[in-house]
Amino acid sequence: MAILASLLFFPILLLILFGFNRAQYKKHNYPPSPFKLPIIGNLHQMGSLPHLSLQALSKKYGPLMLLHLGSTPTLVVSTTEIAEEVLKTNDLVFSSRPSFYAAKQLLYDCTDMAMAPYGEYWRQVRKICVSELLSVKRVHSFAFIREEEIASIVKEIRASCSISTVDIAKMFLTLSSSIISRVALGKKYIEVDNNGRNTFPDLARELPALLGAFSVGDLFPLFRWLDVVSGLDARLKRNFRGLDSFFDQVIEDHLIYKTGDVNDEHKDFVDILLHVQKESTTGIQISKDNIKAIILDMYVGATGTTAAALEWAMTELIKSPNAMVKAQAEIRSVIGRKMKVEEEDLLQMDYLKYIIKETLRLHPPGPLLIPHESTSSVMLQGYFIPPKTTVLINAFAIGRDATLWENANEFLPERFVNNPVDFKGNDFQFIPFGAGRRICPGISFVNHTMELALANLLYWFDWEFPGGENKDIDMSEAPGFSIHKKIPLHLIPTYHFS
Repeated sequence: MAILASLLFFPILLLILFGFNRAQYKKHNYPPSPFKLPIIGNLHQMGSLPHLSLQALSKKYGPLMLLHLGSTPTLVVSTTEIAEEVLKTNDLVFSSRPSFYAAKQLLYDCTDMAMAPYGEYWRQVRKICVSELLSVKRVHSFAFIREEEIASIVKEIRASCSISTVDIAKMFLTLSSSIISRVALGKKYIEVDNNGRNTFPDLARELPALLGAFSVGDLFPLFRWLDVVSGLDARLKRNFRGLDSFFDQVIEDHLIYKTGDVNDEHKDFVDILLHVQKESTTGIQISKDNIKAIILDMYVGATGTTAAALEWAMTELIKSPNAMVKAQAEIRSVIGRKMKVEEEDLLQMDYLKYIIKETLRLHPPGPLLIPHESTSSVMLQGYFIPPKTTVLINAFAIGRDATLWENANEFLPERFVNNPVDFKGNDFQFIPFGAGRRICPGISFVNHTMELALANLLYWFDWEFPGGENKDIDMSEAPGFSIHKKIPLHLIPTYHFS
């Protein structure tokens, strides 16, 4: 009888909720919405690459849409004007983050910087990251690490010249992982575990996929138990246990073996955070778990995104031989016959900077940015936006808006010649790193890595696509936390100075 009663009650409850939602919808002037299905709402319209699906929907329903993803109201922004309203005019209202199950499980209840809800804790953590970890001075202090790791990659490529192709995607992922490991943790962690357990690189590579994994409970809280049945819950717990154990050991090693002046410019992120914890001058208590969450943020934010952007840059250059030749001519003119490319040389490489800007315009690593959440109700473009609404900014659609960019889908680095538009959060037609309070604070770190890596590869080597038919390069994208090429790029290097 109890089971029968439940079966009868469930559809009645759905009808009540559906009727209530319709009444609420009529009460306020909400943004336009595509037709939605009962229960799942617009979930079926998202597709495997949501930024493309939402771009197509916005052309039909307008640049400000309200979707219903399960029980989650989701606002989609697709133009620069509305992005500016959200990220500047109403920045405070949209300054928080939605609570995702995977992020809570993996990022120590969202006590990292990227996913922490807006409030005093987030303000203090961001202050630490901006002033202590990612300041201009600190980023410059790690130049020797970037130079050493890139030199190592150059050496490996030179050894493979005329022997095999280079897996560009794998190479850049190894490079970015090595750099952030040394900067954040003090050394590279690439050793193989002989006991059959997952090593840190294995766990760290799985982390972005888990953070972006579909959780039934996020969209349908009543059905959270399905995340257990699907195995997602077990995967999250297994990954968390492995990373937590690893970071416990890293912190213990730093406490035992690290000595010297804490102001040493070569101190890694763990050193700095342990010092902040000890001094306790921030107004909040930084726990060991908070340190782990912040370090995870740095690793996830700087590894996959940097590797993806660099692979897209090389892809676009291979497809645009004139741009490749022009870039190599500039770099080789600046460097001459020096034995290494140094970061100070990058100041003279304007065309290289245009290439990186154009790559980020066409291929923002996080095309929908990290979701925002409204903290209170607000009027936007004459529409009512309720509190606790998830907000997606389609940076991909904005970067390819034909009303803002001539030949918007073409790779044309020259468009940035004498063009002051930049990606640092002040120009809302170009926001691959976001803008406003929640802008990514690691822009300088990522940009330095990209410029130096690309300059070295174009200085030392000439590159060809296997078979020589660059028009055959597949440009399709793979879904995920960072948008990579679906088919990894393989190229043939030739040492230029032989």
